[in-house]
Amino acid sequence: MSEVFSNLALGFSVAATAQNLFYCFIGVLFGTLIGVLPGIGPLATIAMLLPITYKMSDPASALIMLAGIYYGAQYGGSTTAILVNLPGESSSVVTTLDGYQMARRGRAGPALSIAALGSFFAGTVATFLLAAFAPPLAEIAFKFGPAEYFSLMVLGLIAAVVLAHGSIVKALAMVVLGLLLGMIGTDVNSGVARFSFDIPELTDGIEFAAVAMGLFGFGEIIANLEQREQREVFTKNVGSLLPSKQEFMSSIGPAIRGTTLGSFLGILPGGGAILASFASYALEKKLSRTPERFGKGAIEGVAGPESANNAGAQTSFIPMLTLGIPTTPVMALMIAAMMIHNIQPGPQVMSSNPTLFWGLIASMWIGNLFLVILNLPLIGLWIKLLTVPYRLLYPAILMFCCIGAYSINNNVFDVFMTIPFAILGYVFKKLDCEPAPLLLGFVLGKLMEEYLRRAMTISRGDATVFLTRPLSLTLLVIAVILLAIVFLPSIARKREEAFAGEESG
Repeated sequence: MSEVFSNLALGFSVAATAQNLFYCFIGVLFGTLIGVLPGIGPLATIAMLLPITYKMSDPASALIMLAGIYYGAQYGGSTTAILVNLPGESSSVVTTLDGYQMARRGRAGPALSIAALGSFFAGTVATFLLAAFAPPLAEIAFKFGPAEYFSLMVLGLIAAVVLAHGSIVKALAMVVLGLLLGMIGTDVNSGVARFSFDIPELTDGIEFAAVAMGLFGFGEIIANLEQREQREVFTKNVGSLLPSKQEFMSSIGPAIRGTTLGSFLGILPGGGAILASFASYALEKKLSRTPERFGKGAIEGVAGPESANNAGAQTSFIPMLTLGIPTTPVMALMIAAMMIHNIQPGPQVMSSNPTLFWGLIASMWIGNLFLVILNLPLIGLWIKLLTVPYRLLYPAILMFCCIGAYSINNNVFDVFMTIPFAILGYVFKKLDCEPAPLLLGFVLGKLMEEYLRRAMTISRGDATVFLTRPLSLTLLVIAVILLAIVFLPSIARKREEAFAGEESG
């Protein structure tokens, strides 16, 4: 325990410098802004700002800012969900069910306050869990060889497929497409260009930011342009921010349970904040003595999911920091940011760059404090922002995306590469194909190939190395079991029904 506190003390000494406090503040402010505006999301924003971090001298400052955008968006999404019945972030979908009904009854203020306090509590607990569990996980990771890392990535991709929405077959197809796209470029061993179609710019592979911006930024904007703007903003009924004693007491249990559930689910590949918020809402409804209140303005339906999504967002950093494995598309972007600064993701980060590792973890608590201090007084500003017509916002967003894509290599080709992925992103949305597994496959594909080749080289071409090493075999067996379970007819039917209900809602 003393080691945990000494590590956190080191982290706070890094995070509390004037420069890092500034970038943390900018990150949570941007994150909240992005969360408030429906249809943009932290993924596209981090992809847009990724090139900017290349110019930053301190990688810790860059990661602190990007992390602030991510968990700041989880909070900002609740503001829109409560006031407008539009989830600014996908993890805030559940908050619309009861938060908006509270706003209609003139209780928007307490709903926003409980969302903020629940998020802060969850963030505090998740920060401590990060500090406590990261070192032992990193120690285990040092025992991994190439075969174990390959099997772990296979498990990560399978888990992302299992936890994706909708059809399993579509999710698997997305992963395979991502793996194939990741193979474009120059073969590391032979130096021969693969799938480049004699286009010189493709010999270095497809730029990660172009894929992320096209699929999630441009694709989302094109889809949103089809929707008519019908927004009823409760600007006059926010009232007092203080919840009643009954509302506060009713929120304590859901906040604790949501934090616990979110902290666990956030570690799972493909889970993160979205799965945590849905699971928390289902749990609270099941435990309630009056489940009929849910969907009609129950404070528990705000406190639980909001705590869960914030805890899930922060604990999703654990696999990324300790194993170098991204569990969500946002974590894939965080790994890309580390690589931009020549930092190899994995367990060695803790020993080779402890100031970055612990500074990032400590900054999450500071960022959550900023969110509480910053957002409640600025609710009036967010409300005014929600009244800005989208036709004025989209051109500005597109312009910043293009600038971001260009500035990576100062190459117009990278901007053009976003176009086919923007079209793909729109088509995927129409076909109900979730693009997140594609992005994970794209990021992990190159790493999987590297570890596969290393393992085969060490074993002199013997493919059974993945089955003869106990840890590798265990990970592969878990992956097969997960895939087998999810293909069971009863499970597949429930997934389709849940997805259909979510789409109609």
